[in-house]
Amino acid sequence: MTENTENLLIEMLKGLRNEVRDFRVRFENDMDDLKARMSSLESAMVGVKREVTQGDEVDARQQVLLDRIIKRIEGIERRLELEG
Repeated sequence: MTENTENLLIEMLKGLRNEVRDFRVRFENDMDDLKARMSSLESAMVGVKREVTQGDEVDARQQVLLDRIIKRIEGIERRLELEG
């Protein structure tokens, strides 16, 4: 190869190296952003799961209270001879 061709090839390789470096920097920044967003989503999911669990607990307590009220009403109806 001639010296000009070698110099041109070296310059092209340097340019390619710079492009790869720039791409890597952008990729790493994007990955950092994605990791942060994933962490935020995971935290939000934990909150949603907590709320669902609390809702289930409230539903269970309300069902127990409703069952007690129904038993009391049935007892009152029996005493008053209002059974239907």
